[in-house]
Amino acid sequence: MIELQGGSFMMGTNDAEGFPKDGEGPVRQVHVDPFHISPYAVTNQDFEQFILETGYVTEAEKFGWSYVFKLLVSETVLAQVQHVPTHVPWWLVVHGANWRQPEGPDSTILGRENHPVVHISWNDAEQFCKWSGTQLPTEAEWEYAARGGLEQKRYPWGDILKPDGEHRCNIWQGKFPIRNHAEDGYLGTAPVDAFKPNGYELYNMSGNVWEWCRDSFSPTYHINTNRVNPYFNEPAEQKSMRGGSYLCHRSYCNRYRVAARSGNTPDSSTGNCGFRVVWHRS
Repeated sequence: MIELQGGSFMMGTNDAEGFPKDGEGPVRQVHVDPFHISPYAVTNQDFEQFILETGYVTEAEKFGWSYVFKLLVSETVLAQVQHVPTHVPWWLVVHGANWRQPEGPDSTILGRENHPVVHISWNDAEQFCKWSGTQLPTEAEWEYAARGGLEQKRYPWGDILKPDGEHRCNIWQGKFPIRNHAEDGYLGTAPVDAFKPNGYELYNMSGNVWEWCRDSFSPTYHINTNRVNPYFNEPAEQKSMRGGSYLCHRSYCNRYRVAARSGNTPDSSTGNCGFRVVWHRS
């Protein structure tokens, strides 16, 4: 893990590209205490070790299905799909999709041991943390870490998405949701150590997979939390997620910015959501 010294930083954004309804702003000064954070999202290999030692069964496995993006499934799986959410028709309800079979029953994680584990609910992530003696980061810890020592920059590396034309994260290139040119090299997930790390040597804080945070999600988060170690733990329908994913595109989900935030119900799982962990010295 990477040890971060903590301290004060300017959290949130007033960026014109932001989403005020998500509670990204206003910019405010907050303080976080020192903590350690994984340089990578939890991998398939990490999660498999947890499963082998505990026998834990994820919620996607219990439910028997999870959401998979339509361009990633085989023709065989596609022919068997019976349910598609009307408001997000690019997501398919795929029976047999889970962390071991990310695109359905005819897929595998072989060769993707160092990719982020996906189809993980917030509740699943919490169980992994209990086993590993870690925690999910608070939103404040996550954003402090993602900024990598830079102040009020749009991305973990600065304000330009592709400095000198270089891809720095795994997001959608093309016309969403019809065609992904995968100019960054990846149609789905990328290895957790793909692309250059930020100033704190943390990888993929933008794009690749959404990462669960410990907080409950609220658009009024900034109003309801302290300025010192902010943490929103009030009852809510959703838990917070940060970082965006390989499906994010400026035209649809411009949430691979460091101040961007979203949420989902704690039992939800998708093919583009994982997590990383933190540890606090006692």
